[in-house]
Amino acid sequence: DEADDEFARFLNGSVAAKILITTRPRPSQKLFYFIADLQTLIPNLHFYPRRAFSIKEICKFASNRDFTHLMVLSEKAKVCNGLTISVLPEGPTAFFKLSNVVTNTNIPHHGKGTAHIPELNLHGFGTRLGHRVGRLLASLFPPPELQGRQVVTFHNQRDYVFVRQHRYVFEKKKAVVKQVKLD
Repeated sequence: DEADDEFARFLNGSVAAKILITTRPRPSQKLFYFIADLQTLIPNLHFYPRRAFSIKEICKFASNRDFTHLMVLSEKAKVCNGLTISVLPEGPTAFFKLSNVVTNTNIPHHGKGTAHIPELNLHGFGTRLGHRVGRLLASLFPPPELQGRQVVTFHNQRDYVFVRQHRYVFEKKKAVVKQVKLD
């Protein structure tokens, strides 16, 4: 099934994902901070303002400009509460309810990411539906370069998907040699 599904062309590297992200018609300032964080997280993510365009018009616009994915953020009371991801031109489409969104501006002493493509860590996507959702999320990212020491983790637990971005550091540790006196 995996060789013929909608995500195979992205995961085998034959097509690079090009993602269009937009919002509801009049987004709040907080949503723009979240979009900026997503642009540092997901390579090749392009923001276009929604204005008064319908989703159908945006899909047509994105397909004509060779975008492979469409992401639409929604919010209520100036809080981001939903994300729709659609693979263009014919789907599939998934809706994710968002809660507890924390942007980099709200994390004290957060580190800066590099321009390297992050490694992906998909955990807990073992069921048939989970596997499909994991492949959808993985299709947003190109194959990693394994140089930048960045990791994006998608952790599925009880139908919640937790997303974290990490940067790991290798520390050189001195070898400790213990001398033992033998009698």
